[in-house]
Amino acid sequence: MTTNEAKPVGIVGLGNMGGRIAARLAEEGHDVWGYDADPSLGAERGLRTTSTLRELVEGSDLIFLSLPDSKVVETVVRGEDGIIACSHDGQVVVDLSTASPTSTIELHGDLRRVGVEFLDAGVSGGAAAAEKGTLAIMVGGSAEALERARPTMDGFSSKVFHMGAPGAGHTTKLLNNFLNAVTLAATSEVMVAGRKAGLDLEQLVDVLNVSSGASFATANRFPNIVRGDYMKGGLTNRLQMKDVALYLELVGELGVPSLNAAGPTASFGLALQLGYGDDISNRVVDAIGDIAGGVRVSDGARPPASS
Repeated sequence: MTTNEAKPVGIVGLGNMGGRIAARLAEEGHDVWGYDADPSLGAERGLRTTSTLRELVEGSDLIFLSLPDSKVVETVVRGEDGIIACSHDGQVVVDLSTASPTSTIELHGDLRRVGVEFLDAGVSGGAAAAEKGTLAIMVGGSAEALERARPTMDGFSSKVFHMGAPGAGHTTKLLNNFLNAVTLAATSEVMVAGRKAGLDLEQLVDVLNVSSGASFATANRFPNIVRGDYMKGGLTNRLQMKDVALYLELVGELGVPSLNAAGPTASFGLALQLGYGDDISNRVVDAIGDIAGGVRVSDGARPPASS
C-alpha cells in the first residue's frame, strides 16, 4: 500500500504509542519522518528521524503528535521552533495524546490563526492494537480536516469516530480512560481476593467473562496476567493516574460529581507509592497484592517491589 501524501507524514513523539504507530505506517508504505527529544527511540525502531522539530514541521503537511500530556503538547505547538513558528498554510496536525480538553480547544484556535487545522484524536486499544493497526480513534475538530487525515489514520486504526467540535475527541478519550481505570482497579482487587480465597484464577476469569462482571479488563487483560504476562508496553501506572486526574478536572468543570473516582485514585496512587509508577498499569494488581500480604495472581510474577 502506498500513500498519496506529497510530503512525508510527520510523527512527534516516538514512545510506547507513537513509535508503534510510526512503525506501522512505515510498514504500510507511508513515507514517515519521526522526531523525539530522545533520539534513541527512533533508532530502536529503525525509523527515519529528523534532528530537529523544525525540520519535521517544515517538511510535512500532516503531523501526528503522541506526547505524554498537555504541557508537552503546548510546548511542541507554541515553543521556539515549534509548530506555530514553523508552520505553513494547509497543514493538518492530529493530536493522538491524552490531553486536557480545555488546553486542546485553545490550541485549536491558536493553530487556526496561522492556517493550520488541528484535530484532537484520542486513541484506544493499547500497544497491541497500535502494532496491528486496529486502534479506535475518537476525533474532535473539522470534518474536512479529518477527511484529509483519514487515509493515513486508516493505516493504524480500524474505527474512526468524528465526535464533533474541537475538544470532543479528547473529552471522549478521558471518559473512556476513566472507565478503563475503574474496571482495571476493581478487577485487580477481585483477582487478589480470588487468589487468597484459593480459587482457580483462570476459571474465575472464565466465569466473569460470561457473567455480569465482564469488562475489557476481564476479557483482554487478566486472561494474560494470571498466566504471568503483564502485556508490557502499554499505559503505565503513572500515566493512568494522570488520566484519572484529567478526568476529575473535566467533570469538575462540567459540574458533574465523581462518586466513583476514589477506587482508581487510591489504587493507582498506591502503585506509584510502591514503586510501580513506570510499569504497565496492569501491575496495579501487584500493588494491591503487596498490601494483601505479598499476594501474586500468577506464580510467574516477580516479587513485591518493596522486597
